[in-house]
Amino acid sequence: MKAVIISGSVVGSKTRKATTALREIIESLNTHEVEYIDLKDYDMPFSDGRNYLDYGGATTEALTKIMEADVVVIGTPIFQASIPGPLKNLFDLLPPDAFRNKTVSMIVTAGSLRHYLVPEQQLKPILSYMKANIVPGYVYILDQDFGPEGIENDDIILRLNALVDNTFNNAQAQQAVLEKFNESLGF
Repeated sequence: MKAVIISGSVVGSKTRKATTALREIIESLNTHEVEYIDLKDYDMPFSDGRNYLDYGGATTEALTKIMEADVVVIGTPIFQASIPGPLKNLFDLLPPDAFRNKTVSMIVTAGSLRHYLVPEQQLKPILSYMKANIVPGYVYILDQDFGPEGIENDDIILRLNALVDNTFNNAQAQQAVLEKFNESLGF
């Protein structure tokens, strides 16, 4: 399967550390193709309604990776009780059904537990609108779980491993259902 991991912020380092840890877990399986998109590395224009292929350059390259993926993992910090603007802009650059037939899971970094429901109230509705097969649980990581080199809480590492298992099991089940449906059409 093709997987894309998105670090959805252009500032800070915790989301990048968390998504990098997840990337290492997936790559250690040696069973999936993994692409990594750190929004910090892209100078994406504001969405103006064009087709995602018309933006050109690195923007179209990143958007095409997402469109070609079977699995997407979105890493996002919570800023001001919301997802960051660059991540929302990324969603706006994509077509409305960009996540159709894709399994999407989430990693959330935050400074406190007060924002635990932001993914439920903001991110999941966007992903649902874009037709994602959303993995119900997500990994919520607090500032105190990080050290200078990365995640230092073993429980978080266990939950990231479980998220990988849940995400790819969910994706495989979805593919099996889609294959059965397509076969029933007789095309």
